[in-house]
Amino acid sequence: MTKPDLLLVADLAPRVVDQLDQDFTLHRYCDATDKGAFLKALPEGLRFVATGGGTGCSREIIEALPALEIISSFGVGYDAVDVEAAKEHGVRVTNTPDVLNDCVAEVTMALMLALAHRLPESHAYVRAGRWENEGAMPLTAELTGATVGIIGLGRIGKAIARLAQAFSMRVVYHGRSEQAHQPFQYYDNPVDMARDVDWLVVIAPSTPQTRGIVSREVLEALGAEGRLVNVARGDLVDEEALIEALSTGTIAGAALDVFAQEPNVPEALRMQDNVVLLPHIGSATHKTRAAMGDLVVKNLRAHLRGNPVLTPVV
Repeated sequence: MTKPDLLLVADLAPRVVDQLDQDFTLHRYCDATDKGAFLKALPEGLRFVATGGGTGCSREIIEALPALEIISSFGVGYDAVDVEAAKEHGVRVTNTPDVLNDCVAEVTMALMLALAHRLPESHAYVRAGRWENEGAMPLTAELTGATVGIIGLGRIGKAIARLAQAFSMRVVYHGRSEQAHQPFQYYDNPVDMARDVDWLVVIAPSTPQTRGIVSREVLEALGAEGRLVNVARGDLVDEEALIEALSTGTIAGAALDVFAQEPNVPEALRMQDNVVLLPHIGSATHKTRAAMGDLVVKNLRAHLRGNPVLTPVV
């Protein structure tokens, strides 16, 4: 029996591609040099798309596929998928939530520990032989007893909150609205929350309402003893204002897994001593990426077989 056609917009991991190849005839848009010509040459009736959270699926692709029924995206963030275009054309969109919650929460705490205790600098200090020549490192901050404000108390935000509590931290949060039955103080204004916390953790989705939510005003409110952690999307932080805040001592430091123009990280950030930088690896473990890939496949197979998808966005 002929397998249905699927457009592979992003070059997903071999584990995912091998599974998809069992049920679908794959068309590798991700490898095409002339994307427009590739779209025009696709067989009629193509109903399935698989993509990555960073690559997404544009309106152009959606409108070039009149029979399209589902876009299955690898990643919890789906801001690169034109969801409005998908809604207009009756296309289902899925993502891969939950399976990466614990991993991203772990990396968040690792960033906080690294920044508070100056772990990257201490590691380099020892390796360079400076300990025996220059003596002990300066004293550092710690997490115990500090207050962390979380922007975005969703699935991952709650996992971060639980780990923060294990470090005896006080947790508060900001989001679109107050969540009933949560044991944490709610702030309806990120500036007010930033003024009251030692740490500001960003883990909200990228939407028109959240882009730039960590503004110059928020950074000024966070203050000279405050530290910022971003494990969401780079565009939630005013990067130019952040660079200025770090260089002038407006805030004490930042730990970043995401950036505005990945993989291009501003030189001004890379040169700062009070910054810990990661190459967007919040969910980058074998276990978590395998689970995310499997969920991409499960959503597509469910739709193929006429069953409800597991993790619908729209």
